Amino acid sequence: MGSLCREIVTLQLGHYSNFVGTHWWNLQDASLTYDPDAPPGELQNDVLFREGQTFGGHITYTPRLIAMDLKGSLQTLRQEGSLYETGKDPTAITWEGNVMVHKESLPTKNSFLLDLDKLDKGEILAEVDFDPTPVPHCSVGTLAMETVNSRLERAQKGYRLEGSVRVWSDFLRIHLHPRTISVIHEYNHDGEAHRLETFGQGEALLQGSVLEDLEDRLHFFIEECDYLQGFQVLCDLADGFSGLGSKVTEMLQDSYGGRGILTWGLAPVSHPDTTPMKELYHLLNYSLGMVHMANNSSFFCPLTLKGGLGRRPAQPPSFPHLNYDPSLWYHSSSVLALALDSLTVPYRLRHNSTPMWEFADALAVSGRKVVAAYGALPFPMTQGCSLPDALGDCADLLPWKPLSACPELGDGHCFGQSVTLKGLEGQSLVSQLRPGMQPPTQLHSLDCGEEVLASYINAHYPATPFSVQLVSSPSKLTPPFPQIFSQSLSPQGFLQSQAPPPKKRSCAVSSLPVLTSLQSSPALGPWLSELHRGASTLDPRRIAPSFLSQGPELTDFQESLEQLHLLARCYRNDSGGMMCSSSEEDDDD
Repeated sequence: MGSLCREIVTLQLGHYSNFVGTHWWNLQDASLTYDPDAPPGELQNDVLFREGQTFGGHITYTPRLIAMDLKGSLQTLRQEGSLYETGKDPTAITWEGNVMVHKESLPTKNSFLLDLDKLDKGEILAEVDFDPTPVPHCSVGTLAMETVNSRLERAQKGYRLEGSVRVWSDFLRIHLHPRTISVIHEYNHDGEAHRLETFGQGEALLQGSVLEDLEDRLHFFIEECDYLQGFQVLCDLADGFSGLGSKVTEMLQDSYGGRGILTWGLAPVSHPDTTPMKELYHLLNYSLGMVHMANNSSFFCPLTLKGGLGRRPAQPPSFPHLNYDPSLWYHSSSVLALALDSLTVPYRLRHNSTPMWEFADALAVSGRKVVAAYGALPFPMTQGCSLPDALGDCADLLPWKPLSACPELGDGHCFGQSVTLKGLEGQSLVSQLRPGMQPPTQLHSLDCGEEVLASYINAHYPATPFSVQLVSSPSKLTPPFPQIFSQSLSPQGFLQSQAPPPKKRSCAVSSLPVLTSLQSSPALGPWLSELHRGASTLDPRRIAPSFLSQGPELTDFQESLEQLHLLARCYRNDSGGMMCSSSEEDDDD
């Protein structure tokens, strides 16, 4: 091992979090290579993955992951996976008397899953499916590290799964460890009865067998870590998983308080079975989940393409070079996964990485534990241009869009910021001026890409503490990542000087440059205040009496809203970063 590997355990809590997580793990899978002669990559894969061995002695490489979901959410996926099968027939019958067999029809598989079944047992799709000039590569969890050149006849096949994705396992590309998936049988994924809809239901879950099961899975993954740096938690905000996530992060803080706990609160743009009453539940779950998970985490970052978390959200952000359907979870989760692939770079680097706790401390200063994410997906750079040219083309407007439903104020104020630019492999990071030519801008006079990006950020956020990371390797896109990109992009995700005619692009976009920013900003003050106002105007005893039926108590509910109000005040420019007391004059609301 060339450098110290600080391991991470990932937890995914809820169905939409598993949607985002599935795309995210597929992206990690696509970046792996098993060529022993290849130079080490910029990112340390062992931070996220663990090496294991099957009963047959085959080496496996699977995510260090615990994924929790509800009964009925897996569809065709087996909870224990298929890597560690013993070869015994689980349906073998030893009873010699009469047997009555009841068969239940299995869910149908989409074209992608059917193709997985056609491959050799344990082998999954390789990057050859997107790349017409493939290189030897094997994917995560394979039972043998072999090339895929024998699969060239399938190289040009694409998938259009928009009409067939029902659950996250419908596009899961990788194998999972048998200890990864935890199904909560107390609540149903589908139907009207026994739904996990409220914060209190989720809080009450983490006890008894559910708590014991989670602790066993955590101990399994943690005990094999040499240098555990912490946990990244992806948690649904809109339903009862917000309460479960609050209890899970509280448990992590109590048991592993010295480690980093970075929590990403996920919310889809829309829910397929929503009602006005459920929308009120969502607002209350957002509010309670955010204040509790922020309190229990090193930092908390909402991730959503909703235009806001209130009762009348704005339209979802429009990305100039993406053609995505915000209402499709399969689409929206892929956009957030691309952003997360870049946002998490600083603590996954092979060299000069920033441990999670340091990364969080630099942003969550003086009680400001809620941060906001922004992203340019893709980063708008024309093929063959330099980074100074690309940033100069953005003029006075920052190229990124809100990924936390929190627009920037545009006043140049920020308490702290982490900026990552990923994927300019093969492009010039500095200006290529001929000798004697005067640099057209200050950016064109700088000597390295980090200086160029830092100077650009500093111009928009003067006197703001910030860090920049440049990673040359892009986010690699493999089936079944949705092809949601405009015709203006090349297969490498760069802008083409002349876009091809419609439906004439020779091959799919197979990689993408991404620019992201994680900010502790004064913009979060009015945003949190708006969330507080929306939740405070609702009296759950009158409007939604069942919301408090399993907790929290009314006084605890009101105290949580007061904590949210105080948290919002921390982001005022005149707050000095100090927690505001409840006795201070309220001039925000």
